[in-house]
Amino acid sequence: MTLPSVSPPPRWQLVLAFLCIYVVWGSTYLAMKFAVDTIPPFLMGAVRFLIAGGLLAGWSAWRGKARVSRAAVRNAAIVGALLLLVGNGAIAWSSQRVPSGLISLLVATVPLWLVLIEGARGRRPTAAQLAGVAVGLVGVSLLVLPADGSWRNAPIDPIGAAVLMLGSFSWTAGSLYSRSAEQAPYAPMASALQMISGGLLLAMLGVLTGEPSRLSFDTVSTQSTLAVAYLVVFGSLVGFSTYMWLLQKASPTAVGTYAYVNPAVAVLLGTVFAGEQLPARGVLAMTVIVGGVALVSLAPKPGRRRLRSE
Repeated sequence: MTLPSVSPPPRWQLVLAFLCIYVVWGSTYLAMKFAVDTIPPFLMGAVRFLIAGGLLAGWSAWRGKARVSRAAVRNAAIVGALLLLVGNGAIAWSSQRVPSGLISLLVATVPLWLVLIEGARGRRPTAAQLAGVAVGLVGVSLLVLPADGSWRNAPIDPIGAAVLMLGSFSWTAGSLYSRSAEQAPYAPMASALQMISGGLLLAMLGVLTGEPSRLSFDTVSTQSTLAVAYLVVFGSLVGFSTYMWLLQKASPTAVGTYAYVNPAVAVLLGTVFAGEQLPARGVLAMTVIVGGVALVSLAPKPGRRRLRSE
């Protein structure tokens, strides 16, 4: 049976979509920093994604396009766990310990993980991609490792850095899985299922880590409330939905180019609105990491090597 061909989207839609994940997602790092100032991170993420997912599910139902298969629901739960519970949850939690600009630099390693995961799946990396991974890891080392051997003097909180690297790996794995897994045919409904799944998992994690006892509505600031609202609308409804749409319309490598634009946006906004300043090693690390990611993203596509059957 031959599947009907699907025409590619107009160029203007792709341009707007890429601009969205370049600029909007770059601003969400600062928004998360403001949000977790007075709201525990996992409960904050749960509220964010449950509201956004509920709105998208309601819109899908109103359009008569909310019906999905069991496989699509299961796959949405897996994607929600990888992208939102682990990937986004790592960013939210680390925002309590790491400046937003530095968080964006470690999250920029997503394309490096992409090369490694694709290599494990049978795609031989090109020399340029391997060079990009090596350069990117040097940049991460500059950002994370202390110059004098004492972790107390490390440029970035080591626990926060480790959590962010785990989150970046999980985000990459979830993004790749979502490309081949059966999803709801209506894109907003697919995003809704992923957000609701991720939101429920984040809520469970928040309860397990005792966050309800640390949440007091009397102390939630207006700034945190507005930040959550911004994350719901621009980070989730606009940004995440656009990202999931792009994963179906463009190559993972092309979509991954957001990783070397977001840090510039995040660092600029963190400097202007939060008074953050990159240390000298941070500036050097940003240059090296972005250079490594650019090498990976601009390298020719690798071929799939043949696996010999035993």
